Amino acid sequence: MDSKEYISSGILESYILGLASPEEAGILECVMKNNAEVKAAYEEAQKTFELLANAQAIAPPNDLKSKIWDKIQLEQQVAEEPVIPMSNVDSKIEPKQVTQEIRTEKNNSWKSFAVAASVLFLVSIAANLYWMNSQNEIKKELADLKSDKQSQYLAMQNLEQKLKVTSNPNMLKIVLAGVEKHPKSNAVVYWDKTSKDVYLAANSLPKAPQGMQYQLWAIADGKPVSAGMYTDEKDAKIALANIPNAQAFAITLEKEGGSDIPTMENMYVMGEV
Repeated sequence: MDSKEYISSGILESYILGLASPEEAGILECVMKNNAEVKAAYEEAQKTFELLANAQAIAPPNDLKSKIWDKIQLEQQVAEEPVIPMSNVDSKIEPKQVTQEIRTEKNNSWKSFAVAASVLFLVSIAANLYWMNSQNEIKKELADLKSDKQSQYLAMQNLEQKLKVTSNPNMLKIVLAGVEKHPKSNAVVYWDKTSKDVYLAANSLPKAPQGMQYQLWAIADGKPVSAGMYTDEKDAKIALANIPNAQAFAITLEKEGGSDIPTMENMYVMGEV
């Protein structure tokens, strides 16, 4: 028998399920040590059984275990029935034939028991996999819920901080309207009249391209002074700069990190104090 015939004989599946006889198991183990093809086929078959168990990872019926156990007990009862005394057996039946039938009956009972035990084992694996999958799903849901709560908490903090700035009666509100090239853009500068801190709400500006960033400028005595770089995280929550004096404010789009002088052709909004 060549390797392919040996593999297709079903011995690998019987070995994995525990149905192979000790002699068959011993021969297979010896063959696998000396035949890479048979060993590879065994490993592949083992993976297939594992994938099958994973694919069938569903909750088994509640009464399945009891049904299997009842079948096992029934098989055991049949196997343990007393042997009929030879004196009551028809003399035409040879003792050797009776012994052979009893052995066959016990062998069949053992195989039935082994099949039932294998099924029970697979059911147990499926139940455990289902339980593990359920636990993982629960943990993921809890993690997602925790993440959502954290996000909501941070969003609430941001809104509270923004409200604190925008509702402060000491804040001077300056509306910056879109210039001719960007008529739909607008922004609002909040300038603290006491501390002179400058805040910016610019969420109505287009999203800055990659590598670019909006820069706020204060126009003081006719000269532009950088009032800080804008990011979404700072929107009306974090002071960009401290500007003691200004007659107007404007926003330009600059390279990320800012510029020493404004790029006039990239101006988006402007507004007088």
